Amino acid sequence: MKKQLLSTSAIALGVAMAAPASAQEWDMDWGGFHNAHVGYVEVDTTGVAVGTDFDGVDVFQNAEIIFTPSVTLDNGMTFGINVQMESTNNGGGAVGIDETYLSVSSDTLGRIDLGNENSAGYKLSLAAPQVSGGIGINSPSLSGFVPISIGSGGNSPWLFRDSGISSYAEVLANNDVPRITYYTPSFNGLTVGVSYAATVNAVAPAATVGGGNNAGNNFGVNRNVGVTDVFDIGANYSQTFNGFDIGLSARYGTADSNVVGTGDPEVWAVGAQFGYAGFTFGGSYAENNNGGLRAFNSEGWSLGATYDIAGPWSVGFDTYQGEYNGVNGTNDKSDYEAYQLVASRSLGSGVTWAVYGMYVDSDTNNAGGSFGGGLAAASEVEGTLIGTSVNLSF
Repeated sequence: MKKQLLSTSAIALGVAMAAPASAQEWDMDWGGFHNAHVGYVEVDTTGVAVGTDFDGVDVFQNAEIIFTPSVTLDNGMTFGINVQMESTNNGGGAVGIDETYLSVSSDTLGRIDLGNENSAGYKLSLAAPQVSGGIGINSPSLSGFVPISIGSGGNSPWLFRDSGISSYAEVLANNDVPRITYYTPSFNGLTVGVSYAATVNAVAPAATVGGGNNAGNNFGVNRNVGVTDVFDIGANYSQTFNGFDIGLSARYGTADSNVVGTGDPEVWAVGAQFGYAGFTFGGSYAENNNGGLRAFNSEGWSLGATYDIAGPWSVGFDTYQGEYNGVNGTNDKSDYEAYQLVASRSLGSGVTWAVYGMYVDSDTNNAGGSFGGGLAAASEVEGTLIGTSVNLSF
């Protein structure tokens, strides 16, 4: 089945490349976003971060400049690239580049993406809706104010692209590795996508056994080492019936583990959103089974609702509940929960201002050492944040 999926994408790409050339002009498009938050936070800790003081005012930014030049040929084929630059220069690697990939698309072909990007399952997923301008609790963003992660003095594994903190997860939390992805055209609102990557990230994620395989363009991938052959499939259905909006998503991903004594890692998730008369309600559920490559597995769910008030205001409430569970006979458990209330006002084209309140709690039992030997057997991190943000999209 794996070879068939790869062959199908290769044939489609070959047909696209064989199309006659065109004298059409390139559209040198670009855009991006810049979100700036200011908040006052109060943090209480028990059994961890002894002698620290995280209370006070802080600033958090999330910003990218995104370049998307493209050209549409006379035969209807569109070729383009997507290069996302971290404009705050605090992410995306040494050169500050996040995703970078090439796309080939048409109304009849669908779309092929080639390069460093998340999987089709990730990109087709739905979760709880959130009003623009909140801190993002179905993501790692709130750690910019509250030290949840073990690495920042907290007590949670807090792994990026993992269902313990976000239902937007990946197999073994691999992120933006070189991969090939194919998306079908929309069939009455249904889109299906399939992805393949040769291996997971070159640098092994924290607490992962058998990582370190090459995931870049430096040399070939040894399929007998680490975790290789990452496959993902996802589906998204979006339709409107008599003013009632419905969105559904489902995804599954797996990879081959070549590490003795471990199994193949997996991820799966489902999500839904429903909208009517300005209200949107939705949620998601996701699980990561790491096959013993990590000392724990994870799961989590989101739930939320928003309302677009007549005029420029929108309000919303959402929550994320995540959990890490120790494996190999341990009873270790780390619970993460966050709640957020947001009010957002549109100030003009691509400009919003928001105010929000957020509460987060991480409660960890580490008696078996699943989450790190230096962590106390039992600990808690609790944070309350009152914040405001200006959000630009261009």
